[in-house]
Amino acid sequence: MSDFFWGIKADARISITHIGVYAALLQYRIENGWTNPIQVFSYEIMNLAKLSSAITYHKCVRQLSEYGYIRYEPSFNRKKGSKIYFRDTSYLKENYED
Repeated sequence: MSDFFWGIKADARISITHIGVYAALLQYRIENGWTNPIQVFSYEIMNLAKLSSAITYHKCVRQLSEYGYIRYEPSFNRKKGSKIYFRDTSYLKENYED
């Protein structure tokens, strides 16, 4: 998580909602044995992130994927969760310029 925070220091696109969603995704990953990718349903992460809007959740996850913090593969199947891949973000700290 600390590498993620190093990366977002200089990224003005990241809001508190993005941070909450990322933290919830990470907590879900921890609870499921650090698997990568995790397979999740939006309502599971929304509950952890304290979000009430599916639109906000999907927007944040798509943006986190676009910005390179995760890789998001929506399933479009009600019985199968979407896949979230966690990227190695250790390079963010190495490339951070103070």
